[in-house]
Parts: sequence; C-alpha cells; structure tokens
Amino acid sequence: MQIRTISEELKKEYGQKIYKLSLSSGCSCPNRDGTIGTGGCTFCSEGGSGDFAAPFLPIDEQIRLARARVDRKIPASIPEEKRRYIAYFQSYTNTYGDPARLRALYMETIKRPEIAVLSIGTRPDCLPDEIIRMLTELSLIKPVWVELGLQTIHEKTAQRIHRGYSLPVFEEAMRKLKAAGLKVIVHVILGLPLESHEDMYETVRYLSDMQPKPDGIKLQLLHVLKGTKLAGEYEKTPFHIMTLEEYTEVIVHCLQILPPEIVIHRITGDGPKKLLIEPQWSADKKKVLNTLNRAIRDAER
Repeated sequence: MQIRTISEELKKEYGQKIYKLSLSSGCSCPNRDGTIGTGGCTFCSEGGSGDFAAPFLPIDEQIRLARARVDRKIPASIPEEKRRYIAYFQSYTNTYGDPARLRALYMETIKRPEIAVLSIGTRPDCLPDEIIRMLTELSLIKPVWVELGLQTIHEKTAQRIHRGYSLPVFEEAMRKLKAAGLKVIVHVILGLPLESHEDMYETVRYLSDMQPKPDGIKLQLLHVLKGTKLAGEYEKTPFHIMTLEEYTEVIVHCLQILPPEIVIHRITGDGPKKLLIEPQWSADKKKVLNTLNRAIRDAER
C-alpha cells in the first residue's frame, strides 16, 4: 500500500507545515433555501458542515480570529511572518452566490501573503461556467482546491440523505473543473445509513477508476449530530453505527484501493462534542488517530 498524505505533500512543497484556517463566505445552499430543497442534506448541521468556521465577518477579521485559534498549535520558533495557511471556505456552498462578490472575497483572501492555498467547498451542481472561469483566474495567483461533496455513488443512499443531485452531475462538474486545470478534492462519508462495507468500497473504487481522477480525497466518518434530520431518523429507527475497530478496517481497505496519485486529505473528522450523538468514540480524537495510524503502518509493512 502506497499512500500520499496532504501534510507530507505540503511540507515537500513549502518546507514547513501548512495550517488550515476555517472561514465563511456568507453563502447559503440551494438544498436549504428552497431552490432544490429545504433543510439541507440529512447529516448537515445548522453550521452547514462548517461548525468550526469563523463567523461571517470582513475577511481580515475572520483570518485574525482563525489565526488566533490555530497559532496556538504552531511552534514559537516559527515567526509569524513565516507562517503559512490554507484558507478553507467550508460552510454551506461557497460558489452559490453573486460571482462578483465571491470573486472580490476570494481575490482579497488569496492575495494575502500568509495564504498558501485557497480551498473552496461546494456542490457539483453549483459550478456554472462563470464561476469556473473565476476559480481558474484565482488559480493563476496561487493554488486553488475545489472540494466537492459526493459522499456516495449510490443513488438510493443519495436520495435517503437528500443530497439533491444525481451522479452524472458530479461527473460533469469533474470534467469541467479538470479541463480548467483546477485541483479537485472529493468528500466521501463512510457509514451512511444502510450502506454495507462493499457499498463504501464501490464508491472509493469508482473514484480510483474514473477519468479524470480527483487530485485528493477526504474520507469522513458519519456523525449523527443533534438538530439534524439524520438525528431524528436515528432516534426513530436506529441504524448501525460503526465501531472504532470496524471503521479502522474500512479505512485501511479504502486506502488499499486508492491509487497513489490521489492524495489523502483526511481519514476521519470531528463532530462538535456538544452536538455529537453517535459515534461517541469519535470524540476521543487522539485515540482515533492513533488507532488509525497504527493500523495503516501495519498494513504498509
């Protein structure tokens, strides 16, 4: 098994660790405002999957607040002027809005000297040609990552989680983004209701085999969070929640499927502890990461 992680790749390119700033663009989502649906995907919290993002303020203030949180993790030996960051717009759908406003926001962000990469989370059905041209223009300044929430290739599951678009929409977005020379990171959720291990592996195989391939992948553990539609479904009819041991097995097998050209950006994720219903074991982040990394090292031998 040969894997490449984003932390290793960034260290090679920049000679230091690059830290992530979670920011807000002020966008909504067509799956929330009634354009294609209301309430969002069933797993999505009120924070729009960006519960750790800075509040929507002028970008200078957002970055100041985000850096205040992140800089506590950075060794004091690295002076402030040499610290570099990924500006990650995660909450809701960050290409869903007035293109002129978004261009101004992202241009102001990417031109800041401390920003090494601009990363924009969005939906594949919110990438009109004008937006893709804007993202391409930004990518001439610094690297731009477009993060697409696929979650699963299985239409039955997609309908169950109220994703709001079909697989061909994702495929078309991938073609357009890659043709424009943009880097694409795909999000996959492991442990969605009623999906078997083989269902999850089929999603990962699909991404591994598709042309053009995504540049990166985020493998995300399903979290059942308070206030979501998924929480209501779970309370009414509990579905299977993976154990840490089961999730570790699934992650290792997914990594064995993925080709080395797809960079691994994430192998789990955090759910806010105050909102987390299941799996409770995921709240112990240190234990989870240690368990996963140990299993990956064993599989690489």
